[in-house]
Amino acid sequence: MLYRETGQYKSSYAADQQIFPIAQDRYLFWAFMVFACVVPPLFGNDYLFQVILFPVMCLGLCALGLNILTGYAGQISLGTGGFMAIGAYSFFKITTSFPELNILVVFLLAGLISAIFGVLIGIPSLRIKGFYLAVTTLAAQFFVEWCINRIDWLSDYSPSSTIGAPPRELFGILVMGPDAPSWAKYLLMLGIVFVLTLCAKNLVRGRIGRSWMAIRDMDIAAELIGIRPLATKLSAFAIGSFYIGIGGAMYVMFYLENVDPEAFGIFVTSFPVLFMIMIGGLGSILGSYLGAAFIVLMPVFLRNFFPLLQIDIPSHVIQHVEYMLFGGLIIFFLIVEPAGLARLWQIVKEKLRQWPFPY
Repeated sequence: MLYRETGQYKSSYAADQQIFPIAQDRYLFWAFMVFACVVPPLFGNDYLFQVILFPVMCLGLCALGLNILTGYAGQISLGTGGFMAIGAYSFFKITTSFPELNILVVFLLAGLISAIFGVLIGIPSLRIKGFYLAVTTLAAQFFVEWCINRIDWLSDYSPSSTIGAPPRELFGILVMGPDAPSWAKYLLMLGIVFVLTLCAKNLVRGRIGRSWMAIRDMDIAAELIGIRPLATKLSAFAIGSFYIGIGGAMYVMFYLENVDPEAFGIFVTSFPVLFMIMIGGLGSILGSYLGAAFIVLMPVFLRNFFPLLQIDIPSHVIQHVEYMLFGGLIIFFLIVEPAGLARLWQIVKEKLRQWPFPY
């Protein structure tokens, strides 16, 4: 009885098409945002920030970028780690070359550089698709790894091509570097993720998003009704790479703080991010973050579950259990619920709206 739209009348098209047309959804969302802005900074510890919140936000933003490209536009990509590396190394070079530059501007520039490379890699998408496009993006991943290992200028001539997070301030508050407080990093990351997610939600609900989905469903029919395939696909590559680049920069500068090129390998970043959107739900903004939370929290749960039961299991065995669970869940969702966790959440909401007589 508490979750129904009965009596909630809309007097305009804009009111009917808002992101949360049901008042209860709006209240729940803003309550969650107030909780996220207040409770972790006041009561969270370093374990909560470093092990859970930071990786969920960073990888969730990368998963959102990949979901725009693959879930909404239908362009398969296996080069997520390469775009993350481009964003991270671009951020590092810009902020070390221009230390006085505002950190938000540096994030924007790093995302734009990643978007430019995304457009270059997406040019062949007009001629090739499916498996061959995936191989092309995989080749781009290997090319980026080769560049950051061979071009010493990208890492300021570090012997191991390692980059780190230099200390930077925003509005007089230290938000980056080893001495920056975790709550300051968290609030900055939360703000960036909130703004970019809101932009993505409006994009996919508008003309650009409808063009992406038309190309995804049937590109020939989309072209016949006036949608330009090359411009649409390149826009998906550009915007998706922009999000992945910013997520990769946050992944290094706020979460890991010190990385080498191995941190962007295909098995370290590209495949896990792909699993996130498969488990969370293709073509879903919420599914990107649900999948990221699941992939991040599952190893944490397993590492704490067995010791809680006083069962001594070696760490490498737990890691193999993780791989088995991820593989099994991917097969399960592909067969039972291809739309992933986001669809399950939608089903729960539909049943609550029809309670006590759900079908």
